This record gives sequence, structure tokens and C-alpha cells, in this order.
Amino acid sequence: MNLKQVCTASAVGMLMMGTALASGGAHWSYEGHEGPSHWGNLSHSYSMCKEGKKQSPIDISTTTKTKLSKIKFSYTAEPKEILNNGHTVQVNMKKGSSVTVAGKTFNLLQFHFHAPSEHTINGKPADMVAHFVHQAKDGQLGVVAVLFKIGKENPTLAKLWKYMPEHAGDKKALAPGITVAKLLPAKTNYYHYSGSLTTPPCSENVNWMVLQTTVPVSAAQVAAFSHVIHKNVRPVQPHHGRVIESN
Repeated sequence: MNLKQVCTASAVGMLMMGTALASGGAHWSYEGHEGPSHWGNLSHSYSMCKEGKKQSPIDISTTTKTKLSKIKFSYTAEPKEILNNGHTVQVNMKKGSSVTVAGKTFNLLQFHFHAPSEHTINGKPADMVAHFVHQAKDGQLGVVAVLFKIGKENPTLAKLWKYMPEHAGDKKALAPGITVAKLLPAKTNYYHYSGSLTTPPCSENVNWMVLQTTVPVSAAQVAAFSHVIHKNVRPVQPHHGRVIESN
């Protein structure tokens, strides 16, 4: 395992632990002296948050039309547990779900939520977003972002929200019968660019795929999430000349 893979593995370990602390890291938050503008100064292991040139999220405005490979979703496994890590509500997955893009397979580890969305489209955020975090065998991360727009109640979220832990550090096992694939829109065209984790340690070389079609969520469902988690959005970051592809 090379240095980049070690750093990536450490980042994934933090994501899977569902905690505000990483090895050698420090407590962080979304506001005040531990907020996003200070992340890079809280710990040496968070230095990429201020020094990186491929940081996420970004505003998606000018894009380059190209023949992006289709995302082949294989979300067959059921979710294992739902937890409140103090920063988001996260659903950890059983093994067996994946996406394949351009012949490369990324295994689904977990998905979690932000409200409103962290990426913006032409300067506007969606009402909520789910980040589906995947990892390939070589350690590379691939994150699929599913944007939610307020409308009718989302039946799959309704099943998950029944178990939503209200207190940081709490987690609950999920009952069988929740189909994660039902959180995806019918059309899966996407925006693609190279970015980073949107939380410390802000590790880069993350393969971002932001789906263009939104899925519905009720205002009450967004409010229920925001009541438990409050603010959990990192501001958009500079592009630094990166190309955003779309299909």
C-alpha cells in the first residue's frame, strides 16, 4: 500500500467509525473556532483542508459535455445500521453493494446526509443530499451524490428515519426490507470531477459523481433531519482550474 492509499484508508476508517476524531486528528465542527475556515489549523492531519487544490464541495456551473461512462449500480445488499456521529446521520452497509464506472468497481461502504446539499448547481443548493461513499480495491474513493428536492414524502427515507438516533454516538440496527436502490433517481446522468472528502481530513483524489436528477423528500423529513443534526454543510471551495464533466 503506497502513501496515498494509506491516507485514503485512514480517511475511510474515519468515515466508517462515525466519529469526530481520527487518529492524530482533533475535534471539529461546522461553526465557531472549530468550523470549516479553521479545519486546516486544528491538526496536522487536517492540513489538506487549507492547502489542497482539489477540495470539495464546489459550485457546478460551467461544465464540459463528454461521453462519460454510465454508472452501473448494483445496490443489492441491505443496510446494516444507522448512526448519529454528531455531524450527520450515517447508514453503514452490509457487504455486497457496488457501482462500476469505466470498468472499475467501487464497493459501497456507507451513505450519509447533509441539509441543504453541499454542492450547489449554478449557485443554488438542493434541499438535502445523500453521499454514497464507495472504495475500490486500490483504495480510491468514489462518492455518488443524490440530490433531494422538497415535494412528496420519500418512502425509503421514511423507513430509515424511523430508526434515526437523536443523540451523537448512538446507533441502531436496521430491520430487513430496506432497499437502498430506491433512493436513486430513474435517470442517473451525472456531473464528474476530482475532489476531496467534505469533512476533515479533506483527503483528495476522490472521484465525485453528482447525479443531475433530483429525488423527492418531504419538508417534514428534511426538518426531522435538521432537528437532530443542525448545520452540517461545508462552504463551496475554489475550482482551481478543474474541469467538471457532464453527460
